[in-house]
Amino acid sequence: MPLLGGIRPPIAVLCVLILALAGLTAQVLGPGSDPVVPKAVLSSQQHYAEDGAIALRASIDERVTDLRRTAAALNAGKPAEPEDVLSDLGRTYQKWTGTTVVDLESGDVLAARGERIPLAWLDKDVLTGKSALLPRMVRLETGDVRLMTMALLDRKDGPQQLLIASNSLSVPPITLGPFRTMAVAARGGEVLATAGFEQSEALNSDQQRQELEFLQKQMSDLSAQAAERAEEHPVTAKQPGSRGYPGVSGTLTGGEYNGRVVSAGYASLASSDPEEKDSVAAGLGLTVVAMLPVVAEQSGSTGRELYGLIAAGALVVLGLLAAGFLWARVQRPLLRLFLESRRLARGDLTRPVGTFRGGEAARVGNALERLRGQLGGPGAPDGPGGTDGGGGTRRAGRTRFGIRMQLVLTAVLLLLWCVPVGLLLNRTDDSVSVPATMVNDQRDRTDLVSDRVRRALNEAQADLVSTSRLVDVSDRDATESVLEDALRKHTRYAALYVVGADGEVAARAGGDPHDWSDGKDLPLVRVSGEGGKRPVVQAGAPVPEEKGVTLVGEVRIEFLNSLLKRPGLGEVRVADAKGRTLAASNGFLAFEELPREALTDLVRAAGVRVGAGPVENGLLLRDGGNVTVAAAAPFSGGGVAADAGWTVVSWQDADRFQITAYEREDRSVLAGLLGLAAIVVCLGWVHLVVARPLRALATSAEKLADGDLKAVLYPTYHDEVGAVVRSLELIRQQLQARRQQQPRRTAEPRPAEPRPTEPRPGEPRLGAGGR
Repeated sequence: MPLLGGIRPPIAVLCVLILALAGLTAQVLGPGSDPVVPKAVLSSQQHYAEDGAIALRASIDERVTDLRRTAAALNAGKPAEPEDVLSDLGRTYQKWTGTTVVDLESGDVLAARGERIPLAWLDKDVLTGKSALLPRMVRLETGDVRLMTMALLDRKDGPQQLLIASNSLSVPPITLGPFRTMAVAARGGEVLATAGFEQSEALNSDQQRQELEFLQKQMSDLSAQAAERAEEHPVTAKQPGSRGYPGVSGTLTGGEYNGRVVSAGYASLASSDPEEKDSVAAGLGLTVVAMLPVVAEQSGSTGRELYGLIAAGALVVLGLLAAGFLWARVQRPLLRLFLESRRLARGDLTRPVGTFRGGEAARVGNALERLRGQLGGPGAPDGPGGTDGGGGTRRAGRTRFGIRMQLVLTAVLLLLWCVPVGLLLNRTDDSVSVPATMVNDQRDRTDLVSDRVRRALNEAQADLVSTSRLVDVSDRDATESVLEDALRKHTRYAALYVVGADGEVAARAGGDPHDWSDGKDLPLVRVSGEGGKRPVVQAGAPVPEEKGVTLVGEVRIEFLNSLLKRPGLGEVRVADAKGRTLAASNGFLAFEELPREALTDLVRAAGVRVGAGPVENGLLLRDGGNVTVAAAAPFSGGGVAADAGWTVVSWQDADRFQITAYEREDRSVLAGLLGLAAIVVCLGWVHLVVARPLRALATSAEKLADGDLKAVLYPTYHDEVGAVVRSLELIRQQLQARRQQQPRRTAEPRPAEPRPTEPRPGEPRLGAGGR
C-alpha cells in the first residue's frame, strides 16, 4: 500500500539534509587558499570611494546652492554693480576659481574675478529648455576640465545678467593616507582629476618611476571599468536586500607589482535621498575611484583547514547512526504493527501477535494480542486455550522509554556534532591578526567624517552671513519673513532668531530660542544646553551695520547625526574637548561620556597640538578576547568651526571585518545552526506526525482491549499509524458484531400449579358459591 507521509519522509529528509550539510561543511570549512587581497581590505576601499563620492557630491551641490541663493538675494535686494557682486561673493565663499557676470542681451562681460572663463560653450541649449542653467563640464584650452555653475540675475527695472562661477573637478580634499590614490572619472572612463600620485621629478630611481607609471596605468584601466559598471541601475547592481550607499559602488582588483596587488573601490555620485531631493551633481555622470596597493597575502596551510573535513565526516557518521536508530526503533515497529493489525482485521487469528521491545509499540502489540483472544484466536489471552482469562501474561503497563524519549536520544546524538562545531570549532580570541590597512582606513575615514561635519558647520555659518545682509532690525515683520524663508530652504536649522545688543530676541522663526552671549572670546559655533535632553548647537553671524546684533541659527542634532552614519565605520560620535557626546550615528544621551575610558584618552590625545595642530589617531584595542579598531579626528583646517574644539571618534569590533579567521568562525557557527535547524525540522516533523498520533493510538488500543466498544476510531493521517487505527476500527466493529450475535441464555421454566383433585365418594361437591 503506498503510504503518503508517515515516518519514512522525515527520516529521508534528515538523511538528505545531513549529507548536504556535510558537503557544505567540507566546502566552506575544509582546505582552501586564502584570498590574495582580504575581503575586508576591498570592502574598505569601496567605503572609502563612497565617502569620496559623498564629499564630491556635497561639494558640487553646495556650490550650486550657494550661487543660486546669492543670486536670489541679489534679485530681492538693492541694485548692485557687477564688480561689487563678485567682490561680496568672493568674500563670503572662497570656493570658485573664477567668477564672471555676463550681459545676456549683448553678451558682454561686465565683471570678472579669478581665472578667465571661456564663453564659447554658451549657446541656446544652455540657456533654454529643461536643462537650462544646469552645471556644465567645460574643457579649457590647457586641457583641464572645469565645472561651470550658472545663476540668473534678474532685477526689476534692469537688464538680465548671467552669473557664472567655475571650479575644478578636483578630488575631494580628504585625507588619502599613505600609498592611496583617488581619481574622478567621467562617462566613458576618462580620468578628469587625480590625487595621491607623486611627481616623477621627485622620485630618486628608475624603479620608482616605473612603479609610478604602473600605478597610473592601473588607475586609468580601473577607472574605465568603474565608469562602465557605474552605468548600471543602483537596484540591479546590488545584491537583493542590500542597502547602504544609494548609488552604484563596488570593488576591483588590478595587477601585481613588487609583491603588492592593486585593490580599488568605486562609487558613482548619487543623491543622498533620491526619494525626496534630486542632486545636481548626481546627474553629471561622475565616478570616484579609490586605489590602494596592498601586500599580497601568503596563503599557507594551517592546522585548522583539516577541521572541516573531519567535521563533515563526523556529521555523516552521527547522521547515519541517528537515521539507523530511528529506522530500528520507530519505523520497523510501526511497519510491524501495520502488518499485524491488518492480519487481525482480515480474520487471520491463528498466529499470535509478535512481541515488541517497549514503548507505545509494545502497548499496541499487547492490546492486539488481547483483541486476538477476544476474537477467538487460539492460545491468546482472553481467548480459548489462553493462559488466563484476564490476559495477565501479555498485559503491559505504560513504559517510560517511549517514542518521545527515542526522539530525545536522536536529538542528543546529533547535538554531539552541532554544539562542538558551533561553539568550539574555529573560535577566535584577541590574538587575531588585523591588517594594518584596516586601522589606517578607520583613521582616515574618521578624519573624512570630521572634515565633513566641520565643513557642514562652516556652510551653516556662511549661510547665516549671507542671510544677515537681508536682516532689517527696524522692520520686525520683514525680518521674520526672511527668517522663515531661510528656515524653509535650509533644513539644517531648527530655529533662526536675531539677538540684539541687550540679549533680547528681536525676531525669530522656528523653535524656541536659547541664550546667546556676544563675547569676543566665544567662537561663532558653540554648544549649550547642558542639563537638558539634547545639546544645542548654535552658529552666529553679525548683522552688517548693526553693532551688537547677531543672527543666530540652531543646527538640528538630527542633521549632524545624519552626517555621521557611514557603513563600515561602526559607531561614530562627535565629542567636545571633555569627551562628552554631542552627536552620534546611533542613539545617545546628551553630554554622556564615551563608553570606554580608552576612547576618552584617545579623544584627549587627538586634541593635543603637534606641530601645526592636532592630528588624527588610530588604535587597535585588545581587551578580554575582543579586538576593537578605534580612531579619533579633531576638527582641523579653516573656518569658524575649527575653533569649536570638537573631535569625531569612531570604533567598531574587528569581528565585523571580512577577515579569514572571523569568516571561519562565522561559518562554523552557521554550520552548527543549520544542523540545529535540521534537528528541529525533522524530529519536530516526526513528533507531530508520528509520535502524538502513536501515543493516542496506544491509549485507544488499550481501551478497546479493555472492552470499550463504543468509541469510534478515526485516523489522523493516512500513514502507518492511520492504517493501524483503521484496522483497530474494523476489529472494534467485529467485536461489536460478535457480541450482538451471541445467543441469549434461556430463562428457567416456572413451577407447575397443583391440579384440583376429585372428591371422594360421599363427600359433598362444592359448588361455585358453596362450601
